[in-house]
Amino acid sequence: MILSLAILQRPCKTKFNLKKELSETRVHRMSDDTVSVRTLSLDHYKEIVGEERVEQIRTMAEKISGGSVVHVNSTSFGGGVSEILYRLVALMRDVGLDTTWKVAEGSPEFFSATKTIHNALQGMQTPLTTALTDTYLQQNRGNATQLNLDYDYVIIHDSQPLALIEYYRKKRGKWIWRCHIDLSQPNQSFLGFLAPFIRLYDASIFTMKQFAGGSLKPTRVAIIPPSIDPLSDKNKPLPDAVVSSVLDRYDVDPERPIVTQVSRFDPWKDPLGVIDVYRLLRKKVPEAQLLLIASMASDDPEGWLYFEKTARYAGEDSDIHLLTDLVGVHDVEVNAFQRASDVVLQKSLREGFGLTIAEALWKEVPVVGASVGGIPLQILNNATGFLVSDIEEAAEKTIHLLKHPEVAKKMGKNGKQHVKKNFLITRHLEDYLKLLVHLSQSD
Repeated sequence: MILSLAILQRPCKTKFNLKKELSETRVHRMSDDTVSVRTLSLDHYKEIVGEERVEQIRTMAEKISGGSVVHVNSTSFGGGVSEILYRLVALMRDVGLDTTWKVAEGSPEFFSATKTIHNALQGMQTPLTTALTDTYLQQNRGNATQLNLDYDYVIIHDSQPLALIEYYRKKRGKWIWRCHIDLSQPNQSFLGFLAPFIRLYDASIFTMKQFAGGSLKPTRVAIIPPSIDPLSDKNKPLPDAVVSSVLDRYDVDPERPIVTQVSRFDPWKDPLGVIDVYRLLRKKVPEAQLLLIASMASDDPEGWLYFEKTARYAGEDSDIHLLTDLVGVHDVEVNAFQRASDVVLQKSLREGFGLTIAEALWKEVPVVGASVGGIPLQILNNATGFLVSDIEEAAEKTIHLLKHPEVAKKMGKNGKQHVKKNFLITRHLEDYLKLLVHLSQSD
């Protein structure tokens, strides 16, 4: 059954000395497993989406007012899931739900195993070993004894805490699994291992209907694309002086073309392919600069390997800038870099959605992206950007936008309207509320 829910410091010049202890990152906890979030008001979004839409959302929330909700994932920083939860949890509270966000613990061995699972679910052919499954199940069994999940609605994000439902003995509320990745071409061994857990859930959420197909057969499916928050530090309007200051701080020349990809250092994001695109376009636009921007997350041990691999591939080209949160590139800086960019790339090989596409389009910057996963939901080919199939085509379309700024400007304006209609946090909140109301009325 499928529910349609309309369902900062000076940069370091050396590329290899950026690794720091992840314990230094900005994690705010109320307790050992609960994440603290700031207060937000839905009323602040009236100027963007209209008063009528805000009142519709509040009316929907009244049907389950006072209900308790817990979101569970594996990290409170780095990546789109935690970015969404900081805003979504706060807005759920504002509309009357007792909402909590908890982070499941994990050892380095566990996160290494779950990264392998993540890659396999997106199609990587790697063996499913007994050691991997034992590590995964043991950690979930332990977390099930440590976490209090006695809530009306328990929302589990991605595969890391997926098996909690098997071991949590006090289950009383409705349990929902939210899959954020592309499951359209999974490694069948890994999917077969996880599918029995998925079928225990009262509902599953996917970004696209195609991600829930094949042999998965979850009980109830809701299609809810992700979203961006237009009022967050990453997306709110910035004065030109702030943008200029950020560019100056990181030695990026505002007078020369800027091409940017904001993504984790990950094989599926293809940072080496992005550099190949840049090298091709430099033959026609020799003054172009490339920015590769990422957050380094604690649940992604593979990230450092790909950071170093990308740095080596970039070599001594000073116009390739590798920028992370560990050199002070946080939300405001990413916002500034996106606004200053002439073209944003998203050359993923697999992509559940790609929040950075919506972020760029909201800032009226056209995007050249691969025609995979959830990217075509955002890039309307020839309207908000270009969908491409290979490095050569990506370079060709990027060059076209750099040489035809009037086309780029029109696509950027189209992109902002597309995001406003489909991919803002208010729509995301409303879709979640519809699902929770539906589950509250079911047996």
